[in-house]
Amino acid sequence: MKVSFETAGALKSGAHAILVTQGALQTGTVQSLDATTGGQVTRALQANRFNGETGQVLEILAPSGLEASRLLLVGLGEAARVGATDLEKAGGTLYARLATSGETALTIDASSLEGVGVEAGDAAARLAGGALLRSYRFDRYRTKEPASKKPTLETLSVWTGDAAGAESRYARFAAIADGIFFTRDLVSEPGNVIYPKSFAERAQSLTALGVKVEVLGEAQLRELGFGALLGVAQGSVNEPQVVILEYDGTGGAGGDTPPVVFVGKGVTFDTGGISIKPAAGMEGMKWDMGGAGAVIGAVRALAARKARCRVVGLCGMVENMPSGTAQRPGDVVKSYSGQTIEVINTDAEGRLVLCDVMAYAQDRYKPKVLVDLATLTGAMVISLGHEYGGMFSNDDTLAAQLDSAGKATGDKLWRMPMGDAYDKLINTPIADMKNVGPREAGSITAAQFLKRFVKDGVAWAHLDIAGMVWSDKDTPLWEKGATGYGVRLLDQFIADNYEAR
Repeated sequence: MKVSFETAGALKSGAHAILVTQGALQTGTVQSLDATTGGQVTRALQANRFNGETGQVLEILAPSGLEASRLLLVGLGEAARVGATDLEKAGGTLYARLATSGETALTIDASSLEGVGVEAGDAAARLAGGALLRSYRFDRYRTKEPASKKPTLETLSVWTGDAAGAESRYARFAAIADGIFFTRDLVSEPGNVIYPKSFAERAQSLTALGVKVEVLGEAQLRELGFGALLGVAQGSVNEPQVVILEYDGTGGAGGDTPPVVFVGKGVTFDTGGISIKPAAGMEGMKWDMGGAGAVIGAVRALAARKARCRVVGLCGMVENMPSGTAQRPGDVVKSYSGQTIEVINTDAEGRLVLCDVMAYAQDRYKPKVLVDLATLTGAMVISLGHEYGGMFSNDDTLAAQLDSAGKATGDKLWRMPMGDAYDKLINTPIADMKNVGPREAGSITAAQFLKRFVKDGVAWAHLDIAGMVWSDKDTPLWEKGATGYGVRLLDQFIADNYEAR
């Protein structure tokens, strides 16, 4: 979809959209359109009980007196409460409404917004950005899709009082969207297409953006002592990989300052191993690499927009399968850190992958800040549903920074408790710890397990995003499927706190 920003002008052919805040139906723009259409707008407003509430859309086909084939009014809610993410959702809602309508062109009039506390150029860029995010489709395996289901919208023009500012902001947004789409692609692919080695191969594309990509294969991981990760992988014919992404956008100005490190869980398919999952819904376990997907997407976004920062992303990639060589419940493994783990449940495999990669990352890169992302526990979905990712942290400042980034981007987080009372629940007389505790507080004991691999002096946050990487329904910013959650969160976190100005 081609996007442009222009000053307001005469109505064009195609679809034309007006943004309306709640209770502000008598703006000059609306009144002018009503006069041109001979009162058709007013009649439609009354018939549809449209008052500008958030998410409301009023569509008038073939409006009288206008060249436009459709006129749409989109509600934003109360003007004083409209934020940047509301404008993104409005843009996405419009795209979804018109994507397969037969329309090829859409104009959004953002020039007459009144009382909204978002600067004109940013508002226009957000509208276009929301439409861009909603335009993503994963359709590469559809061979018989009818023409009526295929998108027709080709161009989007946004009217604004600050076209130059909108273009600049949109360029940055588009770079981040590139990372989000890369993540959505990886998470959407089936397990026979994305497995550890093919994930690593796709990561090589980031070298074109200046990212250094390194891959540790099974032999290297065995030599380094990644016993916990290798235990998860031993039931699969697909060799495990650790993908390392180093991005330095400071031009060497960072000196000896350690990079911010992101670690992602990358279980490309999770059967549960010997502790096998129920068959119903297991096909969805292709997205159990959503944490690794978010990490690689975020690094790609930072590199694409040439962010002035130093970041390292590490993705622990395995496939968890049952076989004659698979890890057994009751096995004891020695982790990279030297700590031993009794494997009570082979379906609690993500923490075994993460603990080795986290420990290695700290030894190699000496970070002061470490953030891991993982679709780690079903208990997190029970706790927070699909509205928030769960956040666990040993550092209040880091937690506040991530929370702020989540609110700014819509990748929301909710901080969860930790403490010694939870930590003792993973003690075992057989080894240093066990990989699961009791049924209650399952997400918390998983976080406590990971905390045992965080060195003193390292600010650490664990983001359990099990309920966020995949959606079973359409929303204003994505079609049913992979969401790309975490990419914008990490990008904003870096922009706010670690990017040189």
